Amino acid sequence: MISKEHIIKRFISYVTIDTESDPNSETTPSTKKQWDLANKLAKELETIGMEDVNIDEHAYIMATLPSNIDYEVPTIGFIAHFDTSPDFTGANVKPQIHNNYLGGDLLLNKEGGIVLSPEYFEDLRLYIGQTLITTDGTTLLGADDKAGICEIVTAMEYLINNPEIKHGKIRIGFTPDEEIGRGAHKFDVEKFGAEWAYTMDGSQIGELEYENFNAASAKVSIKGKIVHPGYAKGKMINSMYIATEFINSLPRLETPEHTEGYQGFFHLHNIKGDVEETVLEYIIRDHDFHHFEARKEVMQKLTNELNSQYGDKTINTEIKDQYFNMKEKVEPVIHIVDIAEKAMRELDIDPLLKAIRGGTDGSQLSYMGLPCPNIFAGGHNFHGRYEYVPVESMIKATEVICKIAELTALKKH
Repeated sequence: MISKEHIIKRFISYVTIDTESDPNSETTPSTKKQWDLANKLAKELETIGMEDVNIDEHAYIMATLPSNIDYEVPTIGFIAHFDTSPDFTGANVKPQIHNNYLGGDLLLNKEGGIVLSPEYFEDLRLYIGQTLITTDGTTLLGADDKAGICEIVTAMEYLINNPEIKHGKIRIGFTPDEEIGRGAHKFDVEKFGAEWAYTMDGSQIGELEYENFNAASAKVSIKGKIVHPGYAKGKMINSMYIATEFINSLPRLETPEHTEGYQGFFHLHNIKGDVEETVLEYIIRDHDFHHFEARKEVMQKLTNELNSQYGDKTINTEIKDQYFNMKEKVEPVIHIVDIAEKAMRELDIDPLLKAIRGGTDGSQLSYMGLPCPNIFAGGHNFHGRYEYVPVESMIKATEVICKIAELTALKKH
């Protein structure tokens, strides 16, 4: 049995280390403080008995659990990231443990009047009677993805301490900078040496995902002309008005707050401007590749139309692809999803096969030659003060890892 106290202690030891990444940094990892947890993890893996523990110059960690069977089976991997999102502070995290959750409001912070309520976050009701770990309302928690790391380390420790569970060679990998889209950029797939892997980076218990968004970023730079407002007639060009026209010309209902499931969107996430220049920063998302390409075309066409109206080079739109839907790479080896689904069913978990409305390291790794579906890690409400994770979900995720290893051992080459 996986000890609840043990997994809580390990998880808290991770989330109380600040590992926020920085999209404006050019280094890898993007923040020095990520090394604090990376070095701790490397030492911990050696302590529990993992072999070939390696941490490279960019803080990527890899380690091996050798096979304990005398025949050859596929080498598999489990991957998670240790950075936390820059969307909300991860400094001075103060986890709160709520035993036997009764289904009502949880007061996170009395001074700030911050309440985690099932009236707003309905998924809380799934976990009545369980142990929840929350924030104190002033930081994120970091279950994304320190829950995944906790589960992988605990599963490896459990397999080492219970050699009667037969498994092939298992590789694990922990990455920096996933939250800023760079988690897989310097991941050495050849060195990792697995036939396939699973990222432990999903949310609700039972989630099993092998589809994700196609993703791009768009930077729209709009030039204006500044003239004294008292003498501006026919001369001033206010870039902020043109920016407003650009924003309002995109489909208003094709934004994150109006879409779900397989619906894509345009998301304006940052705007800075004055009369002379306004910069809009968008992300573009769609599961369907043709729709994805069409969205990029819409933005470029709008740019051209406004340039024809206000003058050439008034607007410059720079679009960069970020990652693609892993479905194309996973479907040819769909048995790796089947193994995970079977593992969940054998543990009395109802698999929730769904498309990710986002991306994981696995989406990029799949295109780098390592097919990599995503499995639940248990957390909810990522990237904010209302983040929480049920301990029982972390225990189940740990059991899923062990069961996948056990089932893969039945697949002789």
